[in-house]
Amino acid sequence: MPDLPSPQDATEAALFSECWDAVLSYADLCTAGSTAAAELAREAFTMGIGELRAAETGTVRGTGRRSTRLPRIPLLLSAVRTTAAAWEEAGQGHKLDPDLRLWLHSDQAARYTGPPLRRPVAVRGLRDLQQADAELLWLAEAEALPLPLIARRLGLDPDTAADELAQVGRLFRDRCHRNHLDSPMDAECRSYARLLDAVTRSPAADTPGDLSRHLATCHQCAEAAACLRLHGGGLPGALAGGVIGWGGLAYLERRRRAAEVRLGAGRPDRADADTGDPADGNGRTRVARHGLLAAAALVSLLALAVSLMPFGDSAAESAARPDTGRSPATDPGPSLPPAPTVPPDDATPDTPRPTAERTPDRKDPGADPDSDPEPQGTSSGTAAPETTAARSGPATCRVDYDLVNQWPDGFQADVTVTTRHPLDSWSVGFTFGDGQRITQMWDASASQDGPRVTATAADYNKTVAAGGKLAFGFTASWAGRNSPPTDVTLDGHTCASR
Repeated sequence: MPDLPSPQDATEAALFSECWDAVLSYADLCTAGSTAAAELAREAFTMGIGELRAAETGTVRGTGRRSTRLPRIPLLLSAVRTTAAAWEEAGQGHKLDPDLRLWLHSDQAARYTGPPLRRPVAVRGLRDLQQADAELLWLAEAEALPLPLIARRLGLDPDTAADELAQVGRLFRDRCHRNHLDSPMDAECRSYARLLDAVTRSPAADTPGDLSRHLATCHQCAEAAACLRLHGGGLPGALAGGVIGWGGLAYLERRRRAAEVRLGAGRPDRADADTGDPADGNGRTRVARHGLLAAAALVSLLALAVSLMPFGDSAAESAARPDTGRSPATDPGPSLPPAPTVPPDDATPDTPRPTAERTPDRKDPGADPDSDPEPQGTSSGTAAPETTAARSGPATCRVDYDLVNQWPDGFQADVTVTTRHPLDSWSVGFTFGDGQRITQMWDASASQDGPRVTATAADYNKTVAAGGKLAFGFTASWAGRNSPPTDVTLDGHTCASR
């Protein structure tokens, strides 16, 4: 395994700290285990840093010319993809995720190394920006960092950073539009180019039916539409897909969670977080995103409290509850010290209440109960086995299970565990009751033995302070019923459910 290059100065040291987590995060998506992820990340990081140094050394200063290289993090992420392709050609493909291996042999992968005019519009538009502008756009949209922090990193005025970002977004849109027109396209695509530009300029414009049908079948035009429609929320996905290709959306989710984990305590919206239980979430950010769901969940929880007053509720009462889908109090990730503390034992029940009481069943007669998709970059040979039987004693942790989204044969969920004790590493176990199967997991390595799932810490989030939180997310398949998992344990200790 190659050693990481040594920083040449303080500027490079800051660069290494900023970029290494991003590289390791994407490398973990691309591989079939944590050991291979670390090896891929080191090799790609070394190659990418070499490219950055060569670009800086060869920059022509004082001529007004701009560099055509990608910003730092996108360049390093591209190095991960390039290194993975080299592994596949060298006979080391068994270390890679199976879906990535299929993608590397597809026409989509060939676009990233083919003729420049056929490469994704997003990566061409990013290259056409000034270096500082491209850095600003990527850090804000793809890395999900708050603008005040980005302003400090790039030496911008925090008071004008939002205006600069809006201006850079418009400039990026113009570059993408020009690159789209320069791309080789057939007569039908050419006939829709002007209409696509006009429709995507206005947030209130309706997309004509014929254009919608064209975008549904033309990948090239749909890709351009995502870059041109700045107000639709698709720009982060367009950037990640255009720069790194495979696994772009999963990478975005990881970076969003990483930003919340590391910067949660310093976000401006944390000002109101000291009201109520500090472990209950990150304040206005969560409420802003899920306000309607929170209101529905509150009504459901009140009804649940009334029904549980005598001896608990019956199966018929549980089935009659309204469908809330998720808990509004879930925090998507841990915060840096000073970390919130877990309430004392008298505030946390010793025996967890089944989370199925909070999330009712959803049925889909068309789903396949025996489906078992191949995990995407989640299985790990180093995952510690988790026993189903939890250790006795009072609960030393508390778990929040958040059903983020659900579709006919699959769903996405987040798990957040608050621990009373400091951890040098961790393993979270839980049991599915309805045959659900993990298909992908981020911020942890997954292994599943029948209904029992074990999530083991990644290399970059093993350490958790006393009273702090660990978090990971996953997608899974389901059929017929999708009850929340039960018997949640942290390192074998029972976790109380909220």
